[in-house]
Amino acid sequence: MTRGRNKTGVALAWMLVVSAPALLTECGAVPGAPMPNVPGAPAGVPGAGNACPANIADAAAIMSANFGLQGELEGKVKAALSAGANLQKISADVEGEVTTACTNLAKDLGVGDDALKPAQDGPGKKAEAACNAAVKAIGELKAKAGGKIVVEAKPPQCAASVNVMADCAAKCDATVKPGSVKAQCEGGKLEGKCEGKCEGECTVEAGGKCEGSCSASCTGECKADFSGKCDGTCKGKCDGKDSKAKCAGTCDGKCEGKATGNCSGECKGECSGSCTMKAKAECSGTCSGGCSVEFKEPKCSGEVKPPQMSAECKANCDAEVKGKLECTPGHVLVKAEGSADAAAAAKLKGALEKNLPALLKVSVGMKSKISGIGANVRASLEGVKGLVTAGGTGALKAGACVGASLEAQAKASVSIDVSVKASASASGSVGAG
Repeated sequence: MTRGRNKTGVALAWMLVVSAPALLTECGAVPGAPMPNVPGAPAGVPGAGNACPANIADAAAIMSANFGLQGELEGKVKAALSAGANLQKISADVEGEVTTACTNLAKDLGVGDDALKPAQDGPGKKAEAACNAAVKAIGELKAKAGGKIVVEAKPPQCAASVNVMADCAAKCDATVKPGSVKAQCEGGKLEGKCEGKCEGECTVEAGGKCEGSCSASCTGECKADFSGKCDGTCKGKCDGKDSKAKCAGTCDGKCEGKATGNCSGECKGECSGSCTMKAKAECSGTCSGGCSVEFKEPKCSGEVKPPQMSAECKANCDAEVKGKLECTPGHVLVKAEGSADAAAAAKLKGALEKNLPALLKVSVGMKSKISGIGANVRASLEGVKGLVTAGGTGALKAGACVGASLEAQAKASVSIDVSVKASASASGSVGAG
């Protein structure tokens, strides 16, 4: 008798689980909400274990998952969830880069590990704590050095891949034919490898000859503001003092002779960073502005306009493209004028020139391109949430994933906002960015 009652009880429990979606809908439950676990329920029955079949932070896993939805709805759900996964990746990358840059800056200024720890956990808190420590250390060292600290910054340039947008569109939306996509560049310039005549600017990478604007140290003749070793006449400041002669120390100003250091403009020699020159007939690096033939691996310094596709796929591909931005490094030149403590000024100068470019990448190069992305992803997820209705295993699985992704999206958006503001605070504390 006891065994019979137990079997009957388990069977009734399974029947309740299967019929629960309709009951919950009538009672006003949120469509797509995951069902509670029922002991003894077999695999595949709603409520048996985790209802979401994919890792919501992994776009590839989401696209290969099977939610059991019909037709177009399956694709819309996958696209929206993939957008959420791509947003989470952007959030992790941005917070990680800002945390690392501010941590390195703070440590170079003498800050200990304990001062870098956040008081509480939360989205963006690690970046915020590290940058707050860096800002405090900058203020203290500026006060100690005295005089005036002048920061000249060449902002980084970030571009989005046109090919990434085209490939994503073809994979995400079944109405888009692979190879037929021609994504457009709006509000910026196209750039890439040019196998014909480059009709704009040519940027070559580190270690080559340069007759243009150098983004890092220049060994040769610097025809602009310079900071470093000058084998010749230094016109400006030598170790903080007025100079119009040879300088055995650090020259800040113009160097008439062979220079080895940071050049904020035209360098004629070898550049340890990227060098941008006016284009000639051929360009061995990246051509920007125009090419006599079609660009190879084209990138857009503005916004990549996608082809016609579903709103969910647009949000997904936009997030994927912005998660793969390619940024040329910024360049920072720091001058210390009238310092009372030359050692403190030199320490601050070195730390800022080394670490500010990484912060400017986020606060200047990426800021305008990733702003608003969280709202677009949220709108996409909320759209499919409204389409997914309770009434089957597929709907329950999708609903569980969408709910979890919305929660993760909210945290990711906060993390991006806090991290960008922390980066801007640190670079802005010395007048950069």
